Amino acid sequence: MGWMKDETGLERNAANFVALTPLSFLQRAASVFPDHDAILYGQTRQSYRDYHARVSRLASALARRGVRPGDVVATLLPNIPAQAEAHFGVPAAGAVLNAINTRLDVDTVGYIFGHGEAKVALVDTALLGLAETAVAMMEGEGPEIIEVVDAEAGFEPSGRYVTYEELLEEGDPTAAWLMPEDEWESLALNYTSGTTGRPKGVVYHHRGAYLLAMGTALTWAVGIHPVYLTIVPLFHCNGWCHTWAMPAVGGTVVCCRDITAKNIHDAIADHGVTHFGGAPIVLNMLIQAKEADRRPFGHVVQVFTAGAPPAAATLAAIEPLGFNVTQVYGLTETYGHVTECIWNAEWDGLPQDERAIIKARTGVLMPFMEDIAVHDENGHPVPWDGHSTGDIAIRGNAVMKGYLKNPEATAEAFKGGYFRSGDIAFQHADGYIKITDRAKDIIISGGENISSVEVEGALMHHPAVSLCAVVAKPDDKWGEVPCAFVELKEGATATEEELIAFVRSRLAGFKSPKKVVFRELPKTSTGKIQKFELRTLAKSI
Repeated sequence: MGWMKDETGLERNAANFVALTPLSFLQRAASVFPDHDAILYGQTRQSYRDYHARVSRLASALARRGVRPGDVVATLLPNIPAQAEAHFGVPAAGAVLNAINTRLDVDTVGYIFGHGEAKVALVDTALLGLAETAVAMMEGEGPEIIEVVDAEAGFEPSGRYVTYEELLEEGDPTAAWLMPEDEWESLALNYTSGTTGRPKGVVYHHRGAYLLAMGTALTWAVGIHPVYLTIVPLFHCNGWCHTWAMPAVGGTVVCCRDITAKNIHDAIADHGVTHFGGAPIVLNMLIQAKEADRRPFGHVVQVFTAGAPPAAATLAAIEPLGFNVTQVYGLTETYGHVTECIWNAEWDGLPQDERAIIKARTGVLMPFMEDIAVHDENGHPVPWDGHSTGDIAIRGNAVMKGYLKNPEATAEAFKGGYFRSGDIAFQHADGYIKITDRAKDIIISGGENISSVEVEGALMHHPAVSLCAVVAKPDDKWGEVPCAFVELKEGATATEEELIAFVRSRLAGFKSPKKVVFRELPKTSTGKIQKFELRTLAKSI
C-alpha cells in the first residue's frame, strides 16, 4: 500500500464531494417521484412536484423580503403543510429555521425571538395573539409576521398581515436553492426547555440532520414509499428529523394538527399510515381510546416512542392493537433520537410481559452515531453489570454545533470529548442502556420538559408562599406532572386551586402544578430541601 502515500491529483473537487444536506433529498424526490404523494392534510394533496415548487416559492419570496444567508426565520405552527415546507424552504434560502414550541408562554417566545434575532416569523392564525404580545414585549424590532391561515381547520385571514399563500405568490417556483457550501453551516436553531433558567439555543448543522435522517430511514426499515404521520411536533428537534427523511425514500407525510386517538386511527385507516413517532402519552391515548374512535386496519404500524421512558405495561398493552413500538432516546442537543432498543430475534419466544420489559430499555447507539455509553463521574465507562449507574455520554455526527451565544455552556457540554446528557442510567451485560432517572429537577410531562426551578420561582411570587418545592408526580395520562409542596407564611392562607391558577397565569399551562400539598418541607441541617423525600411522597398521593 506504499503507493498510496503519493496522493497527487486526488484532491477534493466538485465532481467527488458535495456538502451533505437534507435539502438534497427533496431535490432528488422532485425528479424521481414527481407525481407521488408528498403531503396529505385534509383535502390538501401535494405531489413531490408541487412540494418542491412551493418550497422554491417560499425560499425565493423570503430572499426578496430581505432574508439573507445566515438569518433566522422562526415558525409558530402546528404540524400543518406550511411547517413541513418551511423545513426545506427556509434553509433553501440559506437561512436558519427556528421552529418554536407553540405551548410556550409569551415571555419565553419573546426571549427566543430576540435571542435568535428572527427576521421573519411564520405564525398560525390561532397563535397570532401569542406572537404579537411577544413582539410587543421585546426590546427593539421583532420579526415580520406572516400569517399562516389553515383553511382546512376552518380559519380565515385576520386581515392584519401578509398571508403565507400571498407570500408564496411573490416567489418563483423555479428558483434555484442556496445549497450549503459547507455541511457545517447552520441549518436549524432549536431551544431547550429552559430547565436551568432561560432556554439555550441549540444549533444544528446540515451534516448532522442529513445523517440522522438517512440513518433513521435505514434502521427503522421504512422501505420505499412509507406513509408517515406527524405526531411528533416539528418544533421538537424538527420532528426528530423525520420530515427531512421522508423525501429520501419517496415517503408521504400525513399532517396532523390535533393529536387525538380518533385522528390517528382515521389517518391509519384512510391513508395507510405505516410509521409515526410519539411520546408514551400517545401510546396511552391509543390504549384508552373509546371504541367509537377506533378504526380497523390490516397492517402493523411501526412506532418510535421517546420523550420519557415508557412503562413496560404500556408497551405490553399497545402491541396487540396493531402497533410495533421501538423505544428511542435523545435530546434537543442530539437532533432527536440517537439510541434505539433494537429487537433481538432470540427474544421472540419470551412471554409478552418479559418482551415489554426488554422493549422498555433505552437501547444502543444508532448507526449514524460514534459512541454512546454510561460514564461515571470521572468520565470512565461503567461496568456492563445491570446496576452501576452514571451519566449517558454521547459522541457522533448528530450532536449539536453548540449553544448560540453561549461559549461557556458549549465548552462545559463538550468537556472530555463527549456531550453529557444529564440522564442517569446503567448498561446491561449486552450493552443495552437503561435510564433509571432523568436529571433530578426535570419533570417530563407528555414529552415536554418542565423545570421544577421555574415552577418554584413562579410560586414564590405568590404573597402567601414562604417556601416551596416542585417534584414529579406519576400520572397515567402524561407520564409525570408537577406536584408542588408548599409552606405558607405565618398567618397567610391560600388554596390549592388559587396557587395552580396563579402559576398558570405566569407560565405555560402544562407547567402549572396538578397537585399542591401544604406541609412543612423536609430539610437538611443546612436548610437544603430534601427533594428525594418529596419524590417518594408524591408517588403515594
